[in-house]
Amino acid sequence: MDIVYIRGLQVDTIIGIYDFERAHRQTLVLDLELGTDIRPAAAGDDIALTLNYKAITETVEDFVKRSEFALVETLAQRCAEMIMADFAVPWLRLSLSKPGAMRQAKDVGIIIERGQR
Repeated sequence: MDIVYIRGLQVDTIIGIYDFERAHRQTLVLDLELGTDIRPAAAGDDIALTLNYKAITETVEDFVKRSEFALVETLAQRCAEMIMADFAVPWLRLSLSKPGAMRQAKDVGIIIERGQR
C-alpha cells in the first residue's frame, strides 16, 4: 500500500468543552496519511486514478471550519469517516493537534488509525 499524505493543515474552528474555549475560534493542525495504490495513476500519469490531495484538503478544511464539536476525538472520528466514505480510502491515520491548549505543553491532540492497511 502506498500513502498520500497531507501535513500541517491548519484550520480555525470552534472546539472545546469549556465556555472560554468556545468563545473564539482556535487553530487546529491536522496531519493525514491516506492508504492507496498509486500504480494506476503513475502508469497513466492521470490524477483521476489517484487520491486528489487538493480535493481532500478542501473537503476537510470546509468540514472542520463548519464544525463545533466539544471533543477533538469526535472531530477526528467524523473527519476519518467522511474521508473514507467520500474518497474511497481503505486506510488512514489522522493526527489532530490543538496547539496552545495547555500552557505546560506545546500542543495536545489525538492520533487515530482506521481501516485495513
